[in-house]
Amino acid sequence: MNEQLLLTLLRQMKEGTLSEEEMVRAVKAMPFRDMGEVKYDTHRSLRKGFAEIVYCPGKSDAQMETIASSLAGNPETVLFSRATPAHYELVLQHIPDAVYHEKARIISRGKLPDHPIPGLTVITAGSSDVPVAEEAAVTAEYMGCEVVRLYDVGVSGLHRLLAHVEVLQSSRAIVAVAGMEGALPSVVGGLVSCPVVAVPTSTGYGANLGGIAPLLTMLNSCASGVSVMNIDNGLGAGYFAALVVRQSK
Repeated sequence: MNEQLLLTLLRQMKEGTLSEEEMVRAVKAMPFRDMGEVKYDTHRSLRKGFAEIVYCPGKSDAQMETIASSLAGNPETVLFSRATPAHYELVLQHIPDAVYHEKARIISRGKLPDHPIPGLTVITAGSSDVPVAEEAAVTAEYMGCEVVRLYDVGVSGLHRLLAHVEVLQSSRAIVAVAGMEGALPSVVGGLVSCPVVAVPTSTGYGANLGGIAPLLTMLNSCASGVSVMNIDNGLGAGYFAALVVRQSK
């Protein structure tokens, strides 16, 4: 259930086409959908402003099909994260208008908003960080934000970043994705007045330690206004940054 559906039910009750008892049953029946091993949170959008995002890894084909079939008639925007082409084929059998965003590894159903909110910028240190950045960008776009992408602007060639200072300083929130030593968010944090959401990636040589090195760098940032997500968590970064932009419009 989302806010629009709740308003429709309230309007029907006001018009007399829906009784109070039917209204109560409709609301109580929808907190979550119990499908055995899967319990989809149907009130997530009502509570948080965006529907539950389905995490695909580890789910069996049967679980994926159960979820997809239960969402087939749902008018809300639906996202499946960390999806593979095989997951997409399963979802497509039940949601024929689903779209696969290959770089972001996201399956979406629902159209992007006609009037997205500007102000969200997603940047990467290197081109190897693009999949995590795209996960952030696509998530934010479906949450109603207009996203500017600036990729491969890391500190090893600082002039590439400085060429976009005007864009950075006009942003309402920035997602900065970096592997290796993870210095990019600190540099950006010293240039802008908006929140910077730092995302360490597992991109790098051995001493990167699978993303631990940039994670520690970002946690120890000397720049104020930098918050840090978990390793490779582009979805969490895009979600958080979108909330910031939506609140600041």
